[in-house]
Amino acid sequence: MLPLALLVGGLLVAIALLGILVILAYPRLPSLETLTDYRPKIPLRVFTADGYLIGEFGEERRNLVPIGEVPDTMKQAILAAEDERFYQHSGVDSLGILRAAYSNLIGGGKRQGASTITMQVARNFFLSSEKTLTRKLYEALLSFKIENNFSKDEILELYVNQIYLGQRAYGFAAAAQIYFGKTLPEITLAEAAMLAGLPKAPSAYNPVANPKRARLRQHYVLRRMHELGYITPEQVEAAKAESLHVKRDINDFGVHAEHVAEMARQIVYERYQDETYTIGLRVFTTIRKADQEAAYEAVRLGVMDYDRRHGYRGAEAYVDLRTMDTAQEEALDERLQEFEDSNGLKPALVLAADAKQVTAFLHGGETLVLRGNALKFAARMLDKKAPANRRIRPGAIIRVAKDDKNAWQISQLPNVEAALVASSPLDGEIRALVGGIDFNRSNFNHVTQAWRQPGSSFKPFIYSAALEKSYSPASIIPDEPVSVNADETGSQVWEPRNYDDKYEGPMTLRTALAKSKNMVSIRLLQSIGPRYAQDYVSRFGFDAEKNPPYLTLALGAGAVTLWQHVAAYSVFANGGYKVEPYIVKQITDSKGVVLAAAQPVKAGDETLRVIDARNAYIMDSMLKDVVRRGTAIRVAAALKRNDLAGKTGTTNDYVDAWFCGYQPDLVAISWIGFDQPRRLGDGETGSFAALPIWINYMEKALKGVPERSMDRPDGMTTITTTDPTTLHEVQDLIYREHLPAIEEEIRRQENPFLGSPNTP
Repeated sequence: MLPLALLVGGLLVAIALLGILVILAYPRLPSLETLTDYRPKIPLRVFTADGYLIGEFGEERRNLVPIGEVPDTMKQAILAAEDERFYQHSGVDSLGILRAAYSNLIGGGKRQGASTITMQVARNFFLSSEKTLTRKLYEALLSFKIENNFSKDEILELYVNQIYLGQRAYGFAAAAQIYFGKTLPEITLAEAAMLAGLPKAPSAYNPVANPKRARLRQHYVLRRMHELGYITPEQVEAAKAESLHVKRDINDFGVHAEHVAEMARQIVYERYQDETYTIGLRVFTTIRKADQEAAYEAVRLGVMDYDRRHGYRGAEAYVDLRTMDTAQEEALDERLQEFEDSNGLKPALVLAADAKQVTAFLHGGETLVLRGNALKFAARMLDKKAPANRRIRPGAIIRVAKDDKNAWQISQLPNVEAALVASSPLDGEIRALVGGIDFNRSNFNHVTQAWRQPGSSFKPFIYSAALEKSYSPASIIPDEPVSVNADETGSQVWEPRNYDDKYEGPMTLRTALAKSKNMVSIRLLQSIGPRYAQDYVSRFGFDAEKNPPYLTLALGAGAVTLWQHVAAYSVFANGGYKVEPYIVKQITDSKGVVLAAAQPVKAGDETLRVIDARNAYIMDSMLKDVVRRGTAIRVAAALKRNDLAGKTGTTNDYVDAWFCGYQPDLVAISWIGFDQPRRLGDGETGSFAALPIWINYMEKALKGVPERSMDRPDGMTTITTTDPTTLHEVQDLIYREHLPAIEEEIRRQENPFLGSPNTP
């Protein structure tokens, strides 16, 4: 009896002490004000104009969702994985504690916990993660306090939005976006089960870093959901069989607009500073998802086509397979972690290779066997005589991509760059912007930051200046060699040439622009004066100091950005108005209240006029001839529209290739070149390298857009004649009128030399 009495007495003393601790500790529990006024750090989120997420910036990736918007499947998966009796217990699950204690006593394996969702909320908001008796007591007491002040759904809502799930994701809505690129209502049962498995150990069950362990945890959650009656056996098997597409890049939002998102971030940061990343600001840009996707795909295709034209360069890197067990997928996977996916180009580790077959391991466990056409591009690097430091052999890291038939083939990371920007010429609204081929490899924005020679794409602005000096499209200028002696250049003799080394004698300005004749442009600039031209082109937004007043200005030897070019060509497209490009439409707070909005001034406002309407109309007509019968004739054949105009541009020695063109409702500029300027290669002109990018974009962007032409301004006369005598008389009159001025300008020109581009 005595031992029993001692046991009972000891138990009573323990209960009394516990009661005293509770009485003393409960009043000292922290206030629940943090929960009642829940204000977590919410990142800056950037959207397209039509509401698609393209960027998120902040230490914590989070998207608050009310419990009513959380799908039942997600709730059930969470309860099955974390707290099946959540709606029955009062904060601490005594049955769960007994079950865990029994399992730990007899299991002999991994220890089970009995932490409820309420206890996790208490711990995440108020307590440290230290494993002490005192912390456990406070956790239990806080759980009771929370349960007494909040409903079950309110507690679950706090949990769903606060819990850390890896990859900087806080809450299940953020995790759904980061891991699967979906909103919470869009996820499948299989995806919900995998997300629900993360709270236990976000690193261990991370589907990016540990896909196999994540899959095992997912299967456990599915099994528990079935045992609790949430799903059927058939649903379990279907979810297990579902192929999950897990994003490896947490910044992949499904729309390739990383440069746009970064531009928006910089704009917002200038206004809100450090609050930018914590108060839940939402930025709506001007780009549209369909336009942006079309632009990205056009740039990607243009770069890949260029890269394939110039051949396979060899393996990207090498791994020493002798130090690895190639039968262990985890070991192979670990070596591939340091090589990121890039625009659908996936890194693969070569396990075996010969001239007829390559076996390679992909991240995630897939093994590819490549034969036939899949090897064609890289065939020369499979030869045993290929250089050892580039040959495809066991241990090589190569790139593979799927072709249009969904079959894997060997590819490579391109080393050339390209960019495209498109805007509305009516108000400057940017419709699409691709600043480079891969933001993760280089966040340099080639649209706004790259100063490049424009080449012949600059000629229309010289021609427009000439129209102001009384020239017309029918004015005659000789297409003959020009030689500027050393006395005039102050350096050396300058003898520029036409791209094709062909000279066709006297021709109209209309024909010269269509054929991009260098000699005509130079003579035209000599006539109107380089200083006048320099001042004139600044009306379009070009920097005068970057386009010095020398004869080489006629060949585009200065420097411009794509951003400047899209604004400048808009002047021709909209009838003579300089509209400012802009990319942020509005900024709102987390509740949708508009804090700032763009207020663009539109074409038609005469305060924006920079050239005469008649000048713009004539230039539009001449630029249409470039497309109809000149260097950009491929446009007419590809798009079959009559309202397109533009100009090709290739700089000296094929360093930069451009196409700048428009339809009255859309202007687009495409460019391709190397970051460290060097030759693109023989024949890589604007019409060959850059124009296909423009065509591929405009083909999609103008789909369904009706043709529209510019209205002819007042004060213009059209001369229509089929009589060659009359036509020749008009041309001869214009020629004789301007030839003396041209010859005089050539004689008195001082220091016209800036370089020696021969620009087609």
